Amino acid sequence: MTFRLGYQVVSFTYPGGAPSIRDTLLEQAREAEVGGFDAVMVMDHFLQLDSHGALDEPMLECYTTLGVLAAATSRVRLSALVTGNTYRNPALLAKTVTTLDVLSGGRAVLGLGAGWFREEHEAFGFEFGTVTDRFQRLEEALSIITPMLAGERPTVEGVWYGARDALNEPRLGRVPVLLGGSGEQKTFRLAARFADHLNLICPYDVIDHKVRVLAQRCEEAGRDPATLATSFLVSAVPVEAARDVARVRADLTPYMQEFALVGTPEHIAGRVAEEVLGRGVGGVVVNLPTTGHVRGTVRAVAEALLPVLGATGGGGDVA
Repeated sequence: MTFRLGYQVVSFTYPGGAPSIRDTLLEQAREAEVGGFDAVMVMDHFLQLDSHGALDEPMLECYTTLGVLAAATSRVRLSALVTGNTYRNPALLAKTVTTLDVLSGGRAVLGLGAGWFREEHEAFGFEFGTVTDRFQRLEEALSIITPMLAGERPTVEGVWYGARDALNEPRLGRVPVLLGGSGEQKTFRLAARFADHLNLICPYDVIDHKVRVLAQRCEEAGRDPATLATSFLVSAVPVEAARDVARVRADLTPYMQEFALVGTPEHIAGRVAEEVLGRGVGGVVVNLPTTGHVRGTVRAVAEALLPVLGATGGGGDVA
């Protein structure tokens, strides 16, 4: 099992500006760990997503950030949700995440996806290509990365990437691989072949369909579906009382107005229990785009979610 309850940091727009980012981020990660989350994750983006704010809002580089979080925590898994495959050479990515695993004491997960954010590719000079191109690149990258994570030394001469007897040491063990998305033909097939965990991103009313199709893809690949862990990505905006929901929702981005769970932590947990876990998904990743930096919010959400997951909290105080 990779994790069942993850906390994803998606915003670095905090009161106090850039000088406050480090301390505010570390406080969230420590609060997540103490509160009972078993993974802390960050996006792999260079610009903010318009679903969560404005493109010119602050955004940190993913793997530098995860390295700092490794030093600030002791228990939680650490991952990108998810690494953009188009941004990194696959052999170097395998080395990067393995280094994170060694220095964090075996807590790294490699979250990986095909890449989708055109504006970001164009701004930073990365080739975007077609959807077909990006998924071909992802499959080819996985043929290099997964053997390296297992201690093998792959030699691959592909259309997009190459590696020759690629050594990846030191290692503590095989770093788990997580793929993110909901594509039934491409993402699900790759997850069935290569991944330990799939994080679903889709409307709530199609979750049960996606779970069935994913099981079918596993069976087509000769794999027991029970061996592929699943989670669902939830954007949430907790409020203190139900009467605050309409007022808070009105200030959100259009995406968040449509898709975010807005309510008390207990209400959010109830929705997750019924609409996610009740439809066959094994876990949940929560992001709090507007409130994650508010002290106590991350822990309150964890405490509400843990009972519906049948888990217990981490305990202790935030250092």
